[in-house]
Amino acid sequence: MHPESVWTVVALCRKNDPDRVPKFFRALDELGAVGTMGNLDDGPEQTPLAAHEVQDNILELLPSNRFDLIITHGFWGEYTRHLRHEETGRAVVNLWESERLYAKEIWRFAYEDGGGKYLPRPIQDADIYMELTEEIWQRKYDIITGVYGFSPDSFEAKTTPRQEAFWRLRRDYTIRAT
Repeated sequence: MHPESVWTVVALCRKNDPDRVPKFFRALDELGAVGTMGNLDDGPEQTPLAAHEVQDNILELLPSNRFDLIITHGFWGEYTRHLRHEETGRAVVNLWESERLYAKEIWRFAYEDGGGKYLPRPIQDADIYMELTEEIWQRKYDIITGVYGFSPDSFEAKTTPRQEAFWRLRRDYTIRAT
């Protein structure tokens, strides 16, 4: 929605996945973004990681520790259950609160799935709730089905939302001369 911005996308997992890596970079090209990948475990039986391990991975992958806006996972992920998404959401906010990561705003995805009873849906009373235009939604859907190759009846395609919702954290920074 904001092609004039310089977007950096960081994926903490699948750096060594020969199928996912080229798709990730093709998606970045489609979006006019830059990005990088780490290699944390993303399998179905994820072992919980120590908070510092996730935080250190994030800081190592980022080109800077200062941003205008960071968009990340929610504390409970976006669906039941993806441990790495949950850990990532907490790690980003912890880095921000400890001032190891600076941003004017953090937007955390605000979706829920009733504990897995239905497909994830945006939380309507989240801080930010927006309806995507047909053009923007179609572009997202085309990246999921075309670039990533998920079939139209896949979980990924079915959960490409026409609305987006986020919890917002804000902070004003004063630059101090040292």
